[in-house]
Amino acid sequence: MEYVKSPEKQRQLHARTLKVVILSQIFGGAGLAAGITVGALLAQAMLGTESFSGVPTALFTLGSASAALIVGRLSQRFSRRVGLASGFLAGGIGAIGVVLAAILDSVPLLFISMLVYGGGTATNLQARYAGTDLALPEHRAKAISLAMVFTTIGALAGPNLVSVTGNFAVSIGAPALSGPFLLAALAFLAAGIVLLIFLRPDPLIVAKAIAEEQRMKSDLHPEDRPRVQEQSGNVKGIMVGATVMVLTQIVMTAIMTMTPVHMKHHGHGLSEVGIVIGLHVAAMYLPSPVTGFLVDKFGRIPMSYMAGLTLLLSGLLAANVPGDSMVLLVAALVLLGLGWNFGFISGTAAIVDATTPQSRAKTQGTVDVLVALGGASGGALSGMVVAQTSFATLSLSGAIVSLLLIPVVVWSRSQEGKKR
Repeated sequence: MEYVKSPEKQRQLHARTLKVVILSQIFGGAGLAAGITVGALLAQAMLGTESFSGVPTALFTLGSASAALIVGRLSQRFSRRVGLASGFLAGGIGAIGVVLAAILDSVPLLFISMLVYGGGTATNLQARYAGTDLALPEHRAKAISLAMVFTTIGALAGPNLVSVTGNFAVSIGAPALSGPFLLAALAFLAAGIVLLIFLRPDPLIVAKAIAEEQRMKSDLHPEDRPRVQEQSGNVKGIMVGATVMVLTQIVMTAIMTMTPVHMKHHGHGLSEVGIVIGLHVAAMYLPSPVTGFLVDKFGRIPMSYMAGLTLLLSGLLAANVPGDSMVLLVAALVLLGLGWNFGFISGTAAIVDATTPQSRAKTQGTVDVLVALGGASGGALSGMVVAQTSFATLSLSGAIVSLLLIPVVVWSRSQEGKKR
């Protein structure tokens, strides 16, 4: 393979891979925005109660967990191209199912379709790993951030097209709230096709070949070779990265899921919901280049601290925002997205650092399962907490959970002997 022996070819392939991943992320961002913008409202309309309005978010997040595992295994066994394309195509099919469920007023079909729709959500996140396969260690967070920031284009378009897609849905005889899922179907299918056609040569396959070439050239003693071959990575580093991502996902998903319902209670319309969620999603992805630079420069651990502190501020602010204050609600949700961004990029970089190409995709898929399950629990419990108590209680609970990041990163400090 020509890429194995040529650093220049590797650099060119890495640059090309990032471009393909970026294009797929633009489409994928539009697809994932549908579920978080109107998923809870669609469920509330179909079920007639808000107690279970968090269930769709929990279901597509649960589907995301299953898809993350499958995509990770497919990527490890075959290639990033096969794994990622399969996940996006499944997400597109699930979005079509959601639209049909809304037309038929079928709650079982809605739940099943939301599970399948989660495949696109998982894949949109897993695509960030493809950008790191050929990145130098000191540039990994930057590669992650570039893959993520372009999700903003699609993610911003999704929520702000709620009214337009809703009107289109009504014009074809479908409920207005199913409109964003029509956009999601097209977006996820487009992302899958882009990866299937253009992600060649596959970056993970090349990274494996490079690692094997380096191993063969090393001056290891024969008796040491099996030990090196079996080494799957730094277990402690994987645990820390996974914990940071899981906790940030729980807090972000719980508060974000119930924000549209909370706004509806205080007289806000769909367009206003779209603005708040759109700015929240922008804060999740738009700061990524700056975050990536900070993570590479100052290390994974300090930025994990920043994630916890930012989420804490978000929860405290959301708990005390007057229901009719759009400005303060936007501020709380922007902080929520920013805290997630800090935690997600620093946690992802820690996972990449702690794994080897021979087991990387499989491990990444497993970690994303835990992240998705964390989000599922946050989404499922959020509706029940708000129904039994209040949105303020939910936000305060999120603030408390975010504090758990501090002991986690303190414990991990002993592992980091130098700045990554």
